[in-house]
Amino acid sequence: MSANILTISAKRNVRVRGIALPNEHGAWGFLFEPIVAAVAVVPSFAAVWIILLVIGAFLTRQPLKILLSGWRAKQNLPQTAVALKFVILYGTIFCIGLLGSLTFARLENFVPFALVIPLAIYQIYCDVSRQSRQLLPELTGAMAISSSSAVIALAGGWNPLVAYSLWAIFVARLIPSILYVRNRLRLEKGKEFFLMPVLASHFMAVGAIGMLAGNGLVSKLTLAMFVVLLIRAFWGLSPFRKKVKAMKIGIWEVIYGTLTVLSVIVGYYFQL
Repeated sequence: MSANILTISAKRNVRVRGIALPNEHGAWGFLFEPIVAAVAVVPSFAAVWIILLVIGAFLTRQPLKILLSGWRAKQNLPQTAVALKFVILYGTIFCIGLLGSLTFARLENFVPFALVIPLAIYQIYCDVSRQSRQLLPELTGAMAISSSSAVIALAGGWNPLVAYSLWAIFVARLIPSILYVRNRLRLEKGKEFFLMPVLASHFMAVGAIGMLAGNGLVSKLTLAMFVVLLIRAFWGLSPFRKKVKAMKIGIWEVIYGTLTVLSVIVGYYFQL
């Protein structure tokens, strides 16, 4: 009798939200920034299914991490059973999206996804080994998830060079921003931070986007937005910054991400 009570109590204490949804709030920006920009400039019926596929894969990661960690530890925990249910649910969404994507898009449109499969496998390995909060997994995860923009663009009929340039925008946006946020948080906590890698990554991003803009592959408005991101990084890590809490830093990154997406959309439609 007491064993049954303990089992019921354990099940009730399972935090379902922590199993069903990612703990990293910034991950939602990684997901939606490239998707929204791509769908806005290259709408297509295939994009609907590609988005379903990507969201299914994105949501599967958190419960899969808990499920594999439980299996690896050979522990039959209440959260493992809950995680399995969400893996099946999200996996179903992924499979529906995959089936629709393969129906309405050509196989060659999925080359960007094929390129990032090793990064996705590495991400799963880091999740299970509890290294997902390290810098490298965050960077590779951003590169992998932003590939959705290129796939959507290719499925919408864009030239591969232009489609891959769209992907490059979000790689250049996310990687320097990850470095900035990590170091800004360290600075606000009074820990040692590293200014030069942050500024170097932002200068490289501006240079890369500048080259694409010079060849007509990226709008000048988007290039201007990357200059704004560079200024934000310099000011945010300077002695002149205003000290803020982690939540506010995150909110501002959402704003900067939204502005980047708008720069892509407005720049495309108005040829700015």
